[in-house]
Amino acid sequence: QVQLVESGGGLVQAGGSLRLSCAVSGRTFSDYAWSWFRQAPGKEREFVAAIIWNGGSTYYADSVKGRFTISRDNAKSTMYLQMNSLKPEDTAVYYCNAVNFAAPSRPMFRSWGQGTQVTVSS
Repeated sequence: QVQLVESGGGLVQAGGSLRLSCAVSGRTFSDYAWSWFRQAPGKEREFVAAIIWNGGSTYYADSVKGRFTISRDNAKSTMYLQMNSLKPEDTAVYYCNAVNFAAPSRPMFRSWGQGTQVTVSS
């Protein structure tokens, strides 16, 4: 069974930066494209960014384009999200999941990790 462990969240002031990690086990990490998702209080989970299996292509939600950078290290079975110029509206719990890169907002696995909380103060 796949295990997804997100980490790296925290409390940061607006304009600050954080780097999230998603460590994957139980599946061959390099077989999949992967996406970051986030869920703010009282809102639906939403797509943030996706990366193809070899890192050669990425895709971002308009709300984070130019501020966030997704990357991956297949040797470490880990995906990252570098978040710069953070805004209060980025406050959410961030999750990762495998996806089909042609449909990056559709998570492949039913199970999710515990997520990592990102809080941006104004």
